[in-house]
Amino acid sequence: MKFIPCKGSAFCTETGTHCDGCGRSHVEIAETKKLVSGLVEFVQKQDYDNPEDFAQSISASLVKKCMKLGI
Repeated sequence: MKFIPCKGSAFCTETGTHCDGCGRSHVEIAETKKLVSGLVEFVQKQDYDNPEDFAQSISASLVKKCMKLGI
C-alpha cells in the first residue's frame, strides 16, 4: 500500500470507513495523528529549539530502518 498524505480539511471526510480525500482508513489517520502528537509532546518535553532538525533526524532514521527491513 502506498501512503497518501491528507489533502487538507476541505477534502477530508469522516463518514464511512475511509476518507474520501486521501483514501486512508479513519483508523490509520487517527493512529498517525496519535504518533505525531506523541512526537510533538516529546519535542516540548525536551524543549528543543529546532524541531525541524529533530523531524529530519527521525525521518532519516525511519527510512534507514525500513530499508534494512526491506520495506
